[in-house]
Amino acid sequence: MLDQIGGLAVHEARVARDLEMLLLPPANWTAPVSGPGGEPVLDVLVVGAGMYGIAATAALTFKGLRNILMLDRAPPGQEGPWVTTARMETLRSPKHLPGVALGIPSLTFRAWFEARSGAAAWDALYKIANADWQDYLGWVRRVLRLPAANGVELLRVEPRGGLLAALLRQDGVERVQLTRRLVLATGRGGTGGFSLPPGIDPGLLPDLAAHGGEPIDFAALGGRTVAIIGGGPTAWDNAATALEQGAARVEMYVRRAVLPQVNKGRGSAHPGFFEGWATLPPAEKWRILSYMHDLQSPPPHESIHRALRQPGFHIRLGTPVLGARRDGAQVRLDLGGGQSATADRLILGTGYGIDIGRIAELASLAPRVARWADRFTPPPGQESAELGRFPWLGEGFELTGRDPADDPVLSRIHLFSHAAFASLGAIASDVPGISAGAERLAHRMAAGFFAEDIDAIRGRLEAFAEPELQGTPFFASPG
Repeated sequence: MLDQIGGLAVHEARVARDLEMLLLPPANWTAPVSGPGGEPVLDVLVVGAGMYGIAATAALTFKGLRNILMLDRAPPGQEGPWVTTARMETLRSPKHLPGVALGIPSLTFRAWFEARSGAAAWDALYKIANADWQDYLGWVRRVLRLPAANGVELLRVEPRGGLLAALLRQDGVERVQLTRRLVLATGRGGTGGFSLPPGIDPGLLPDLAAHGGEPIDFAALGGRTVAIIGGGPTAWDNAATALEQGAARVEMYVRRAVLPQVNKGRGSAHPGFFEGWATLPPAEKWRILSYMHDLQSPPPHESIHRALRQPGFHIRLGTPVLGARRDGAQVRLDLGGGQSATADRLILGTGYGIDIGRIAELASLAPRVARWADRFTPPPGQESAELGRFPWLGEGFELTGRDPADDPVLSRIHLFSHAAFASLGAIASDVPGISAGAERLAHRMAAGFFAEDIDAIRGRLEAFAEPELQGTPFFASPG
């Protein structure tokens, strides 16, 4: 076993050498911009310092976009879900995926893990523990010296004189940061919030019900009966966690009579989908989206075995919950046909919704944003209100307007999250597409800044006067 500090120190020197040989990151080349009162203006503000925020910030700096800042409202080490609300024991992705590598071998998860724990530990590793993934992401951020600030929350964004004004809050103090572009890398939770199924009384939250992706005091469930709605990974992970921490009984209610059997997402996790999805005709995108949406993905077999090990676990397949309401100190579930059940606590394993109108940061702009339902009419038999709520994004993850006149403002906001799935594929939501998504974002944003700053860039070119032939007989001095 390698010494952790010594092994990592040697490896970090290798990372520095790799970056030096690749001339990364290059110097900043964009034109300086000031606000109307002379205030400093960022080129890019990245909101979210989790997996995709780190990837986006790194890729942007590798394009020479250095006037940027990444922020996160969470404390250091708690960005994203991995050590907070993700309740699986390991990542679902295979261990050999590169991670936030951006084409550099020394930045892969495997390279970091072997440097920290040794090659034998890598060979013995089955899947990546959540805490290890969090440590790896923090290491990438540190070793690349990404500009970042924690404990800072974006409250809202609005246009201001050709720029974006981001209202930030830190330690209870609000301030405005001007930026030319904004990247929202806020994960699945940043696409419109948790999904609340029809019939579930919102008044059950927070004392009698909780969403599976939010903080839950499982210790308070000791000796209690817990009902869980849903049959996806979140539902299974919450069921196992509740029982492991003392719940007496978990009843899982699943609408489907048979669980999905094949993870079609695995079958689409290759460069063809990552690179080619954006150029597909809308009708072909929709056809595949509706196919995958109807099938859904199964929970990992590890999550199922983990729950089945608990004697208090019970599952009711083919049992949709039609409603849930408060019944004294309990939750009463309507199971249809005159049947009902009670529980001490309800956990909703029903995932996240896609709804631009519920992204608080974009509240003032949301009515102007184009959705798929605004741009595409599906053929008979493929209608889906849920898929129609996905935003219609440009090729660089940028928002587009229902009215094209709004594009100059909206195109400065990039949704680098699962909200991009319909338009650009699975390159902004899951582990396999990290580098492909970040590189697409950085490439398109660099091109946009170049076009926007072309006058200043041309002026620099014209002023460039480093004499190549000085010292030769053919040197002609200026003038």
